[in-house]
Amino acid sequence: MRALRTSLSLMALLAAAPAAAQERPPLPADTLPAALHALPAPLGLPELATPLDAHHVALGRSLFFDPLLSQDRTVSCASCHEPAFGFASPQRFPLGIAGHRARRHAPSILNRAYATAQLWDGRAKDLEAQVLLPIADPDEMGLPVEQALERLRSDERYRALFAQSFANGAVDASNTATALAAFVRTLRTGNTPVDVFRERGDRTLLTKEELAGLWLWESKGGCWKCHSGPNFTDEQFHNTGVGAREGEPEPGRFAITGAEADRGAFKTPTLRALSRTAPYMHDGSIDTLEEVVAFYRRGGNANRSLDPKMQPLELSELEASYLVAFLKGLSRKVEAPSGTHPR
Repeated sequence: MRALRTSLSLMALLAAAPAAAQERPPLPADTLPAALHALPAPLGLPELATPLDAHHVALGRSLFFDPLLSQDRTVSCASCHEPAFGFASPQRFPLGIAGHRARRHAPSILNRAYATAQLWDGRAKDLEAQVLLPIADPDEMGLPVEQALERLRSDERYRALFAQSFANGAVDASNTATALAAFVRTLRTGNTPVDVFRERGDRTLLTKEELAGLWLWESKGGCWKCHSGPNFTDEQFHNTGVGAREGEPEPGRFAITGAEADRGAFKTPTLRALSRTAPYMHDGSIDTLEEVVAFYRRGGNANRSLDPKMQPLELSELEASYLVAFLKGLSRKVEAPSGTHPR
């Protein structure tokens, strides 16, 4: 009997092994347009204050898609920020090395060039501070930065790229962060029918549902209170109740600032490219835009630190569908007007 149990256990392990082996992080290929650094800002977004260096962008682009920077060489930056999904992850918590999963949902990094702070809790003040954090994170790429740099120094191609990109030619943390941040700054999206209307007053490219949703967004929906500006985010931190359990919020921004007012607060995400970037929220807990609108219609999740801006929205089912149509319209591309690029 013991032998039979042992045999059955062994068979179960063998049966499970192929499934486990298949669960590997994706490694998306680089299929992006050439000369990203030279593309003008899409309609609806301002030009960057400082022009991007072509060599920095090329180096950062190579690093972004290279699993060399992960401990077991199975994860790249693109594994969690997949181009096909608006540079977000389609998984609630994306896979990292050795079957680990990130502790939060990987949001879109589109238009992060315009951010004033990075990450859901804002712990990184700029892209240069942010881009190295996933490399060392034990649940993501799991490789201490100095070890990652040693790998790059041992690679003839990367030594040449660093020498070409920087006057000192140093393969160090500062130059690596500069290159990765430069590449991320090229990832921008705009040129939607909403942008054509806002910039040029032309509403003909909006469907009647999208236009009705825009009026709701600007009026009794009140969405503009947090989703403002060209990137549809105030770049601030709010407690909407996402992640709260039995009235208790997660730490959120409080873990960084220690300010009680920041308890449960997380970064306001952009509304752009939402059709490609599900699931939503910092914990990936909402699967569809219809559910997102329903969440705000009920006023979020009650907790002791809920933002005062969070009030139930008195929207009919038809009005809610219009708001969803507007949100989807912020992902719909139109032919680029002169002087812009359709991204």
